Amino acid sequence: MMSVSILVVDDEPDVAELFRQRFRRETRQGTYVMHFAGSGEQALGLLVGEIQPELIVILSDINMPGMDGLQLLGEIKQRRPDLPVMMVTAYGDDERRRHASELGAFEFITKPVDFDQLKAQLRNLSTAAE
Repeated sequence: MMSVSILVVDDEPDVAELFRQRFRRETRQGTYVMHFAGSGEQALGLLVGEIQPELIVILSDINMPGMDGLQLLGEIKQRRPDLPVMMVTAYGDDERRRHASELGAFEFITKPVDFDQLKAQLRNLSTAAE
């Protein structure tokens, strides 16, 4: 099986650390290559630089200072319309979730993240990418 990339966008460093821990085995096995951006601007910069191996999904927090997840989603959809973007939302973010759906969000993940469920969704995406 080939490696694929996942980009996680969140302004909280402990979120990146959590993803690193929870995907340690997959990273070691070469299933996923994890990339991290601390802001929307940084995420767009990484997209311009062409992430390797093939990027199959972006997971972005919806609430971030500066460019928030909704603005980022809009920018990504202009550049890479077919790239799935999963939005990570806090409980009760209904209005922003609705807006994100209209902008083309692929899926919603509620904090705290259910990693078993997330990994199942990612397996479906990586199978589709092969």
